[in-house]
Amino acid sequence: MKQFLVLLSATLLTVTACNSNDSVKQAQQANEAKADAATAATETGKLEEKNMNYDSEFLTKAASGGMLEVELGKQVAARALTPEAKQFAQQMVSDHTKSNAELMALATKKNLTLPTALGDDHAKVLKDVTEEKGIKMDQEYLKEMLKDHQEDVKEFTDASIKASDPDIKAFAAKNVPVLQMHLDMVTKMKPAVDARK
Repeated sequence: MKQFLVLLSATLLTVTACNSNDSVKQAQQANEAKADAATAATETGKLEEKNMNYDSEFLTKAASGGMLEVELGKQVAARALTPEAKQFAQQMVSDHTKSNAELMALATKKNLTLPTALGDDHAKVLKDVTEEKGIKMDQEYLKEMLKDHQEDVKEFTDASIKASDPDIKAFAAKNVPVLQMHLDMVTKMKPAVDARK
């Protein structure tokens, strides 16, 4: 009976997820259904499930963020007017392509579903930046990258401490210095680009 209820709830989650277009939410719901099915209905099981949900949420958000960095980086690198925005965009494509491949391999190993498209928040950032033209695009790009990398450094640092899976914890810890380097880069570049008219 429990198996039937777990299967039923997983099916309902999938149907509910289909009503939402947010790829990150859909992936998280699929992972929650897997966690429900994999954990016993005990206090320990609930704790395991909560830990699995934290790890899953971290990876699904990181996957969407990584896709944003690469896609936005490609578009900005092709259209940027300032050498700073072009250089930063190229760095994002290079570093995040590598990180995204590691993230996908990790998710496959852990049997976690990742989003296949940008989450709604990241899709909005892509649209907001790419709708701008000229210097305005470069400025908007660096503004968003500053904000994004401030959040990333915090989220990856938190996951390097809070993730329950040692491989996910190690992945987060490995990426903190790279994200901090990106944050330092954009912090230095942004004022020069903002000063341009």
